Amino acid sequence: MRKTTKLALAFVALAGAVGTTAYAENNASAKMREGMMMRLNKVMSDSNGTITFDQFSDAMDARLKKLVADNGGKLTVAQLADALEKARFERMAKRIIARYDSKGDGTLTTDDITSRQKKVFAMLDRNNDGKIEKSELPKGDRFGRHRKWDGDGNGGDMQ
Repeated sequence: MRKTTKLALAFVALAGAVGTTAYAENNASAKMREGMMMRLNKVMSDSNGTITFDQFSDAMDARLKKLVADNGGKLTVAQLADALEKARFERMAKRIIARYDSKGDGTLTTDDITSRQKKVFAMLDRNNDGKIEKSELPKGDRFGRHRKWDGDGNGGDMQ
């Protein structure tokens, strides 16, 4: 077995062990591990069941290497944090657009927002009297996942 293949297999085993621990600790890590395995499986299927170190390296770190190259060969903590934050907010923005975009055109308008608000209001106004009462709100802090009803009939603070 070639030295690069052994190194790649050792790295995969280490990544698997670390990934398993991270999975138990953090759902985000589990998603990263899942993404890593999907990339490895794709490379594996594209190359007749084997992966060279170069293929492994490209599959694992292509985006990171691109960031380094795009920043003159060096990547600072601030640059990496900016890239990660941008990617996170882009994913969040896509989810929001998908949730609100009533026309399916990939844009968000005030009509889309109003349409979504009307749907949510109608779901909450269970007795259809045009008002939402405290008793109609979901139990167990599930309203918007971050909002808390303060007991006085007013929307509460962010948790």
